[in-house]
Amino acid sequence: MAYPAEGGPRKRPGGTARAALWTCGAVLLPGIAHLRAGRRAAGAGILGCFLLLAAAAVAAVRDLRGTLSWQAWLVTQPYWVEAVSAGSVALAALWSAVVVRSWQLTRPRPAGRGTRAVGALLLALLCTVLLLPSVLVVRTALTARATLSEVFAPAEPTRDTTAAADPWRGRSRINVLLLGGDAGENRYGLRTDTMIVASVEVDSGDTLLIGLPRNLENVPFPEGTALAERYPPPAGFDDLLNEVYQTVAEEPEELAVDPRAADPAADTLKLVIGEAIGVPIDYYALVDLRGFADLIDAVGGVVVPIEEPIRYGRRGNGLLEPGERRISGKEALWYGRSRTDSDDYTRMGRQGCLLKYVAEQADPVTVLRSFQALADAAQRTLDSDVPQSHLPALVDLAERVSTARMQTLQLSPPQVDTGHPDWEEIRTLVARALRDLDDHDPPAASARPQPSPRSPGRQVGDEPVSLDRLCP
Repeated sequence: MAYPAEGGPRKRPGGTARAALWTCGAVLLPGIAHLRAGRRAAGAGILGCFLLLAAAAVAAVRDLRGTLSWQAWLVTQPYWVEAVSAGSVALAALWSAVVVRSWQLTRPRPAGRGTRAVGALLLALLCTVLLLPSVLVVRTALTARATLSEVFAPAEPTRDTTAAADPWRGRSRINVLLLGGDAGENRYGLRTDTMIVASVEVDSGDTLLIGLPRNLENVPFPEGTALAERYPPPAGFDDLLNEVYQTVAEEPEELAVDPRAADPAADTLKLVIGEAIGVPIDYYALVDLRGFADLIDAVGGVVVPIEEPIRYGRRGNGLLEPGERRISGKEALWYGRSRTDSDDYTRMGRQGCLLKYVAEQADPVTVLRSFQALADAAQRTLDSDVPQSHLPALVDLAERVSTARMQTLQLSPPQVDTGHPDWEEIRTLVARALRDLDDHDPPAASARPQPSPRSPGRQVGDEPVSLDRLCP
């Protein structure tokens, strides 16, 4: 009886089927095939490293899963994005190498043509399965970086550690101008038919939505600006507020406050509206309404309670039936835009309600699950001057807003005459509304009776009203 020489090659255990099972097992627990083949030191080392990495990954996912601000911070750090991408590729390559070696250790010897064919197919399949997650990680990382570059302004360089920790620089309130641009193939330029200033209290997330009608006239321009010189009083600007953006966009070098801004027209409109209502506006976010539907579709639609039928479409032949229903992006767009059987001010109210519904329903899990589609839609339709370095703080703020009080103040009739607006009175209304929001113990709703609005979100009277009361 012949015995293998001392130190000679070990006999591979089992046949082709058993080797295939051990190789597949190495995908779930790398190193077990090495242990099976008698390579105890190598097998124990590989398995130990894998278990440590798995434990660290579980802990990291558990810590990051409920902390979107940390996720946002990681995405805004280029070196972290590159490190995660490179690490995922290296891990997949090492894991694949372990699987290939597992087959080599467990396959029968000598290997026939059938065994070699089975091994080739099996290894190709298993290595593909292991490489796909790393491809997804790299794609997600690159998409995140591209989205940040497309949507947000470059990070603000700062050596001030206090400013880095608190990008709001100790301010108690942040004001953001939300713009909906209504461009189209059959229209010249872009008109901001949706203009809402979101004034957010940093600590609580309490928010006042200040709606500005598109047809406000005689908008005052800040003194010393090119617009004020081009359109001096008493004649002033002879068009509607929604035309200011396009007016500046046509002559940015002559009319923009900062022609070097990424979007000189939006940057200038931010200053103009802030001056008009007496609220300094920190940032703007411009959404192309043609792509707004894509953003809603990316998160699976939004649930909207509808009390009365809403007709939409150029001929009013579309209909949103009453009831609580999940509407698509196209339907959400018309929910916020339709003026059929209503008016500009009614649809302004619905826009406020739509913002409320989206803020409440866009939970972190939904956002992460729909990340790729959301990122693609955002790159096509969204533009903002919020610096990338502010994104973690902005995510934190958005989470507070989703559970905080939300009020609306519509600068529309009867409280405002859009044809001849009293801008001093408008500033007074806005200042009073902000003071009311700062009062964390407001009077009971019954102490401020309001006439019933004709449509969800329609404010009647000059007092701000909770969207919880106005929206179904």
